[in-house]
Amino acid sequence: MATTSETAQWVRPTRAMMVKQFFAEMPISARVGLAIIVINLVVMLFAPALAPYDETEILTDPTAPPSAEHWLGSDRLGRDMLTRVIYGARTTITIALVATVLAFAMGIVAGFAAAVLGGVVDMVLSRLVEALMAIPTLILALVVISVLGTEITILISVIAVLDSTRVFRLSRAIAMDVAVMEYVEAARLRGERLWWIMTREILPNTVMPLVAEFGLRFAFAFLFIAALSFLGLGIQPPLADWGGMVREESYAISYGLAAPLYPAAAIAILAIGVNLLVDYVLARANRSAAAEFEG
Repeated sequence: MATTSETAQWVRPTRAMMVKQFFAEMPISARVGLAIIVINLVVMLFAPALAPYDETEILTDPTAPPSAEHWLGSDRLGRDMLTRVIYGARTTITIALVATVLAFAMGIVAGFAAAVLGGVVDMVLSRLVEALMAIPTLILALVVISVLGTEITILISVIAVLDSTRVFRLSRAIAMDVAVMEYVEAARLRGERLWWIMTREILPNTVMPLVAEFGLRFAFAFLFIAALSFLGLGIQPPLADWGGMVREESYAISYGLAAPLYPAAAIAILAIGVNLLVDYVLARANRSAAAEFEG
């Protein structure tokens, strides 16, 4: 008769246990990255409550130094810099997050479908993605935005389409490894539909690399938005965004003022935080893959 300890070895870990283990094993670097991401998300969600003033309100003299009323001083128009940085977080992160979610929705569906169906579907989708990836990303984005305009919906759509090509290649590659497994073949023999196979059989077994890729794609999205705004083709005034703030306040460097450094630091800190957490997720995914291979 099996003992209690022997029986416990065969207990399948629940999702809550897996999440708890994920956070328990997290190193200091990943915890720092997670804290940076959480802080930025809180600022994004509660920007109107956290900002001391209105986003476009002119309050004091242009380029005023930091003071008790304006902790980071004012910009070239006399608007509070701290308020602009907070609202810039809401604008930049929200647009990057929406674009990344759309990119993953398109890339995962197309990549999984190409891997499961194969044949003509795989060939057509792969050639289309390769054609888009052959064009430099920044040049393609600049051309499209210059023609269609700089509206937020167009900006999100362009970034989502460009990002979805990278997501397609990753999701197709990992789905092809899973699609040949016995449980997927069994689902096909049962007559399960394509959507069922993609969502019930393939997606749960490809979560970790996709989560890591989501972090990388999100970092690319908000850096790309900041770059477009810095070039004057991204988010337009009076909306605050970090890239546009760096461009608007860049003249202040010549006068020894720190105004453009605040949004630049916000961009760098968020990018570092995302990469710290992604490194941990990738490390766990690699360990899980190695353990499965050895088993």
